[in-house]
Amino acid sequence: MAGRLRSDRRAHRALDLVNFFLADAQTGFGPFVSVYLTTHRWTQVDIGFILTLGTITSLVSQLPAGALVDAARNKRLVASWALGGIIIAALLLAVLPTQFPVMVAQILHGLASCVITPAIAAISLRMAGHAGLGERLGRNARFASIGNGVAAAVMGAGGAYLSPRFVFFLTAALCVPALAALWAIGPGEHARMQTTSRVLDWAGLKRLLMDRRLLVFWVCVMLFHLSNAAMLPLAGSAVTMRAGDFATVIIAACIVGPQAVVALMSPWVGRVAGATGRRRILLLGWAALPVRGLMLAVLPGAWPLVVAQAVSGISAAAFGVALPLLASDLTVGSSHFNLCMGILALGMFVGAGISTTVAGEVADTAGVPAAFLLLAAIGLVGFLVVWKLMPETRPEEQ
Repeated sequence: MAGRLRSDRRAHRALDLVNFFLADAQTGFGPFVSVYLTTHRWTQVDIGFILTLGTITSLVSQLPAGALVDAARNKRLVASWALGGIIIAALLLAVLPTQFPVMVAQILHGLASCVITPAIAAISLRMAGHAGLGERLGRNARFASIGNGVAAAVMGAGGAYLSPRFVFFLTAALCVPALAALWAIGPGEHARMQTTSRVLDWAGLKRLLMDRRLLVFWVCVMLFHLSNAAMLPLAGSAVTMRAGDFATVIIAACIVGPQAVVALMSPWVGRVAGATGRRRILLLGWAALPVRGLMLAVLPGAWPLVVAQAVSGISAAAFGVALPLLASDLTVGSSHFNLCMGILALGMFVGAGISTTVAGEVADTAGVPAAFLLLAAIGLVGFLVVWKLMPETRPEEQ
């Protein structure tokens, strides 16, 4: 028993490190892409197209990726291949920042991200069980936010004082310790992760697709990202035109602030969601969206932008715990957890794809403040949908 407990602790620590280094690596594909392409004289329309291309790739891949992870017996192997795709995408951006290689990099990153996210969530569920999933997700979010903050600070400084390419070389390098931590999860945990059934649960699938809660939450997720996705890239591009070489420092600060909030809040969010239900956390996270959009519209300066961005940490903490936790609630007793994650992520990428394109067009035609006001209004609609239509999903026996 003592040996098993030590093995479990080692496995959980290894998963902590996976989340830390994976978040480090994924930070390079955030707003730094917009800043990097802006320094290479890409237009806002061209940047919006590239961001949308990656989003469309993720959109098309969500359901197949979720089904793939559900069917895969070795989820560590699937996650490892996805990390390899992220390495290749980062190196393409660093070495060849022209249209075709950047398109390939965005497509490859979109495919890899669709696989890695449900794979890590599935590993977490297998390790913690449904009753302990909220706390494990809070722990995942804490280490991911710390990784994001550290990576943003290092990438921002490196991009400003060394070269913008440094961001993407570092992204590729950070995938190596992520792979090592992934394979450090012990053989006992690995065996439990291989218990996925290969028999398709048609009854469970029908029950999932007919569940009204899934439809309502899908709309909530879509509206969340329709409001959220374009805010930081849009602000980053605007700051780049004013701040020049120091834009990466400001963008890094815009990432570090929210991640500090996430690191502090996420364990509490996981405990509250497990103990008192999911609706309170959803309302808190979605309410922060219109507040953030309004602040970005009326506080256009570089450093006030950092303060406004800190508000997004509230939304990020709530969303990071809520998405996999509600997917687990909706699939209790079935084998479609990752497929449900894929369905919800489909809503996420539908919203994000529309957000970056529409916000870019509005910013070019009516100005950046108008774009932020539009995004804030969409966030308010999302909050109202959660408040009026989203029921509690926490199982009664938990």
